[in-house]
Amino acid sequence: MDEEYDVIVLGTGLKECILSGLLSVDGLKVLHMDRNDYYGGASTSLNLTQLWKRFRGDDKPPEQLGSSKEYNVDMIPKFMMANGGLVRVLIHTNVTKYLNFKAVDGSFVYNKKKIYKVPATDVEALKSPLMGLFEKRRARKFFIYVQDFEESDPKSHEGLDLHKVTARELISKYELEDDTIDFIGHALALHIDDSYLDEPAMEFVKKMKLYAESLARFQGGSPYIYPLYGLGELPQAFARLSAVYGGTYMLNKPDCKVKFDDNGKAVGVTSEGETAKCKKVVCDPSYLPDKVQKIGKVARAICIMSHPIPETDDSHSVQVILPQKQLGRKSDMYLFCCSYAHNVAPKGKFIAFVSTIAETDNPEVELKPGIDLLGPIDEIFYDSYDRYIPNNDHESDNCYISTSYDPTTHFESTVNDVLAMYSKITGKALDLSVDLSAASAATKE
Repeated sequence: MDEEYDVIVLGTGLKECILSGLLSVDGLKVLHMDRNDYYGGASTSLNLTQLWKRFRGDDKPPEQLGSSKEYNVDMIPKFMMANGGLVRVLIHTNVTKYLNFKAVDGSFVYNKKKIYKVPATDVEALKSPLMGLFEKRRARKFFIYVQDFEESDPKSHEGLDLHKVTARELISKYELEDDTIDFIGHALALHIDDSYLDEPAMEFVKKMKLYAESLARFQGGSPYIYPLYGLGELPQAFARLSAVYGGTYMLNKPDCKVKFDDNGKAVGVTSEGETAKCKKVVCDPSYLPDKVQKIGKVARAICIMSHPIPETDDSHSVQVILPQKQLGRKSDMYLFCCSYAHNVAPKGKFIAFVSTIAETDNPEVELKPGIDLLGPIDEIFYDSYDRYIPNNDHESDNCYISTSYDPTTHFESTVNDVLAMYSKITGKALDLSVDLSAASAATKE
């Protein structure tokens, strides 16, 4: 192992695999190692036997749940926005050829104690039972402004400079009610809290446009797509990509230790007595625990059911966002449901996740508002994990550490972390102007 690498990547979580793929395509010499004997790190995918082993120890899953190998339960389940960052990265790297996508049936929001389809266009706003008659008209006007808005066309700005005007000021121009602002901000623009209201409106409007344009892509009921067999396919697809460009993968390397020189710069990685030299180290927080800080916890429930989530039009794959204000919380709650339609469970079985940023030490009570929406449940597992962010200075130690996965059920924040890391590592931005038609997704049969 005397070779020197440009980058050594530790951990085969999704973020690390995307980065090793992107860096390999750029011509860097990459070595990718993982202490585990499986791909995916925290974002791995488990069959039923593995799921039971993780949460129930030596118990065996009941036979009526069906065959273990027909389950692909993602530990960090997230849908992809059809025109979003991750799909652009997949096209940019041509990883789309290793994956089959299928459109997600539904996108819903919890509002005034009920579940509603998220209206994303002026036409849908007029039909939506979410709003009364006058509010519908106001929302329709706002949606038309957003649909017609083009950054390069000043006429469409209606005299507003969205780099200066805040989202709150823009929305107040249309006199929208709080409940409407709630679903637009959290279920359409996918902001995870309300801080966006006091930031320049440009980002908010772009996020709304991304949702609407993604929704229009596949004529499905949602802007999201998801790979058949789940996300477990993704790290392996990027690993294949890296290998095509000369990257080297080594799983099952226990005790990977980053080696530092006298100035505190990372110079290599040691495992089982051998050291590989490198210029930069990329890893998840678990490989460099003294260079990260804890910022909170994610609480979640993983459920196996025999039916779709009620009130979601029998959607076999669906996201429901419960905005914080609707629950009297400080953070949103997310429902994710997928089923045999995406080959993640045997016929007739559904996998549902309820997740949020923990605000107490009692996930069962805290997640109850989301779990109550699911209907009868065959099996439920409660889980929580700590979230970390890096607090090192990558300029001085050459270590590039990803943040832990958040509780959102979509990929937007994850991809932003990957793109920011890519820019820090390479000193350039990733060009994501790609032909989006290169990614296709099957819709409902």
